[in-house]
Amino acid sequence: MHLSQYIDHTLLKPTTLVSEVEQLCKEAIQHQFAAVCIPPNFIKQAKLFTQNSSVKVATVIGFPFGYSAIEAKLAEILLAIVDGVDELDIVINIAAIKNNDWVYLANEINHLIPVIQQHNKVVKIIIESGVLTDDEIIKCCQLYGVACIHYLKTSTGYAEKGASVHAVELFRKNLPSNVQIKASGGIRDYAFAKLLIEAGATRLGCSASIAIVKHIEAPETNNY
Repeated sequence: MHLSQYIDHTLLKPTTLVSEVEQLCKEAIQHQFAAVCIPPNFIKQAKLFTQNSSVKVATVIGFPFGYSAIEAKLAEILLAIVDGVDELDIVINIAAIKNNDWVYLANEINHLIPVIQQHNKVVKIIIESGVLTDDEIIKCCQLYGVACIHYLKTSTGYAEKGASVHAVELFRKNLPSNVQIKASGGIRDYAFAKLLIEAGATRLGCSASIAIVKHIEAPETNNY
């Protein structure tokens, strides 16, 4: 299985350097990864580094904990769009899920999606599945599955547990067929990546991307 086409080559550490973003983009072009996923302040540079290639530029919104105000997330989205982003990975309000506040979550997504649709950007919703119960995951699938999103994404990489085959299988069972799945968090080797794809994932968020596609042991960096 050739995994390159599934991978969002990811660098989201708070100490990220422009030179590291440039290297990330070079690697993504070389290995024909689907996208690079970088902090919002590097979108313009990443667009320059990936120009004349098929690699998309993704960024994160409300990252990593999701409890930013809806207005703040909307401002982040609009700024990212102005800077030329292709794809938006949005952390929804995890605290609202844990407090069973589905009205807030519906209001949040209903404010964000129309703006993204207006600009024809790809949207991935991150629900942090590793800290949710199966019932909470299923409710998320039901809510976001009808919200005109492109992907439901497992994790930020900041929680105590990242992607799992079980979560991906649960997503696939409870999402409409048109909503794809992005698995991220703790994907460090080819075998695990392959299992996630077989379970239904169509994108993988990885910082260990090179090690995965070359089938070598990944160095210890982070969990993305």
